[in-house]
Amino acid sequence: MKKDNKKVIYWLLTGCILIFIMVVVGGITRLTHSGLSISNYKLISGTIPPMNEVEWQEAFDLYKQYPEYQKLNNHFTLQDFKDIYFWEWLHRVIGRFIGLVFFLPFLYFLITKQLTKPTIQKSIVLLIMGGFQGFLGWYMVKSGLVDNPDVSHYRLAAHLTTAFITFAYTFWVALDLMFPIKKTIQVKFRNLIRLGLAVLLIQIIYGAFVAGLDAGFIHNHWPFMSEGKLIHETVYTEQVPVIKNFFEGKSGVQFIHRTLAYVVVIFILLIWYKGKMMTPDKMQLKGLNALLLLVGVQFLLGVLTIMYGVPVWLGVTHQIGAFFLLSAMTFTLHRYSK
Repeated sequence: MKKDNKKVIYWLLTGCILIFIMVVVGGITRLTHSGLSISNYKLISGTIPPMNEVEWQEAFDLYKQYPEYQKLNNHFTLQDFKDIYFWEWLHRVIGRFIGLVFFLPFLYFLITKQLTKPTIQKSIVLLIMGGFQGFLGWYMVKSGLVDNPDVSHYRLAAHLTTAFITFAYTFWVALDLMFPIKKTIQVKFRNLIRLGLAVLLIQIIYGAFVAGLDAGFIHNHWPFMSEGKLIHETVYTEQVPVIKNFFEGKSGVQFIHRTLAYVVVIFILLIWYKGKMMTPDKMQLKGLNALLLLVGVQFLLGVLTIMYGVPVWLGVTHQIGAFFLLSAMTFTLHRYSK
């Protein structure tokens, strides 16, 4: 049987789709403030939600023991709890399903010897990344169950960024099998794309910071943040060092996220222009054009998300835009790799 065949490619691309769905549901979970609704982590039995009113009441009573209910949601009824429980439960179930979709077919392909040694090694890395992603999800939720009724934005950023990176690497492995022959290209241009990818990942991290700190609910103006000022100091309840504001302050984090948006646009414009000047082949041209289109759409979505005060549908759409932009950057880098 041929190794690294179409079935292996479909398996990897299915994983990409499932990670995409999980990130979308995770975005909804965050924007609806549903992430702390399930306070106990049960890997197997937690797959089944409460099935009757008694079980629902038990789950609700457990939720009442933690800071989110005590400090923020003590007005919640059982129905309110059910609404937020759904999104977090769905998010966790998809995560478990992804684990099965990665591990079981990998085991089958391994036993039937349908994988080459390099693909086996890359698949093991993917399995480790997936397991680490699950750990980060638990670690993130844990931070919101102690005193502060919200998760650490640092842990949220780690959880989200790892999901994006896992997707990008899965997509890269699939591309390796789809396009086994790569063209020799100019190293400087390839490094430019790599740098653009790094800047994009930093922007994704800051997008997670904005989400984790609810920083999108202030400075809902564009192009200036508020009243023509870049940083509005009145949003702080305590004085902290200026540098710290760019990591933990709502205004500072939003300012960096806005600024990096322009940097990402500049990088992609530069990549597109230089790439067009190098007589790209069909696939390379598709990657370049996708980058140009998607960065324009994503920038517009970012502006609208801020101006309308982060409605759930716009916030999720903006996150989807980041996902597609990362996909296009990964594809373009692959097409310009040796």
